[in-house]
Amino acid sequence: MQLNTQQQVDQAETVLRLSWVIVFGVILFSVFTVTPLVERSTPAGWEWSAPILPLVVDVAVVISIRVDAIVARLGGSTTGWPLALRVLTGGASVALNVGNSVLDGDWVGALVHTAAPAVLIVVAEASLKWRREIAAASTRIEAERREQEDARRREIREREERARADREREQEARREEHERQEAAERERRREEQAEREREREHAARVAREEREHAAQLEAAREDRADARHREEQERQARERKAEADRRDRERREQEDARKAKEAERDRKAAEARRAPVAAVSPAVSTPRPAVSATVSDDAPAKLPEAQARQAVIDGVSAGRSQREIAALTGWSTGWVAKRVLELGEAA
Repeated sequence: MQLNTQQQVDQAETVLRLSWVIVFGVILFSVFTVTPLVERSTPAGWEWSAPILPLVVDVAVVISIRVDAIVARLGGSTTGWPLALRVLTGGASVALNVGNSVLDGDWVGALVHTAAPAVLIVVAEASLKWRREIAAASTRIEAERREQEDARRREIREREERARADREREQEARREEHERQEAAERERRREEQAEREREREHAARVAREEREHAAQLEAAREDRADARHREEQERQARERKAEADRRDRERREQEDARKAKEAERDRKAAEARRAPVAAVSPAVSTPRPAVSATVSDDAPAKLPEAQARQAVIDGVSAGRSQREIAALTGWSTGWVAKRVLELGEAA
C-alpha cells in the first residue's frame, strides 16, 4: 500500500504506535521466562537482580531497531555495528528465553519460549521497515507538499506578477492616455491659436483690402472728380473759346458790314458826286452810261456754294482780301468772313 497523503501517514503512525503494546507484552513475558534461568546462576542474596538481564536485553533489541529506524529516516547507514548490535541482542533474547527449557530438556517449551523473542525481533524489524516506508512516504509527501507549496507560491507570485504587470500596463495605458489627451489638448490649443491667428490675419487682410478698396474708390472718385473738373475746365475753355470766336466773328462780321456800308456809302457818295458832272457836260457824259452798263453787265454772277467755298480757299491762299473774294464769288462779305474764320479754326 502506498501512502499518498499526510492523513494516511498519520494513520500509519497511529497504528504503528500500537506495536509498543506487543513490545511491552513480549518484554514482560521475557522477564517472567528468563528470570528463573538467571536466578539459577545468580549467587545467593542477588536473586532480586534476575529480572534486570532480560529487561536490558529486550530493551537493547528495541533500542537498536528504533535507532536504526531514526538513522534510516535521516538517510544514514544501518550496517556494521548497528547490524551486529541487532543480531547480538536478538540472539541473546532468544537464548535467554529458551535456556531454561533447554536445560530441563523441554524442547517443546524451548520452542514455545522462542515465540516471544521472535515476535519481538520481527515486530522490531517490521517496525523498522514500516518506519522507513512511512519516512519515505513522509519525505515524498513533504516534497510533494513543498512542491505544491512552491507551485502555489509560484502561482501566487506569478499571479502577483501578472497583477503587477496588469497594474503597470493599466498605469502605462493611463499614462499613455493622459499623454495622448495632453497631446490632443496641446494640438487643440495649437489649432485654436492657429485659427485665431488665421482669423486675425483674415480680419487684417479684409481691413487692409477694405482700406485699399476705399483708397482705390477715393482715388477713383478723385480721378473722376479731376476728370470732371478737367472736362469742365476744357468745356468752359471751349465755350469761352467758342464764345470768343463767336464774338470775334460777330465783330468781324459787324466790321465787314460796317466797312461794306461805308463802301456802299462811299460808292453812293461818289456816284452822287459824279451825277452833277454829267449834267453839266452832256457831250462828255453821254458815253458813261454805256460804260456803267458795260460794268454792270460784266459783274460776276453768284457762284454755287461749293465753288464759292473753293474760291474762298483759293483767295485766302492767294492773299486776297475778303472784299475781293466776295466780289469774285458774288457772295456777301459776311458769308466770306465766316468761311475764312472756319478755315482759320480748321487750321
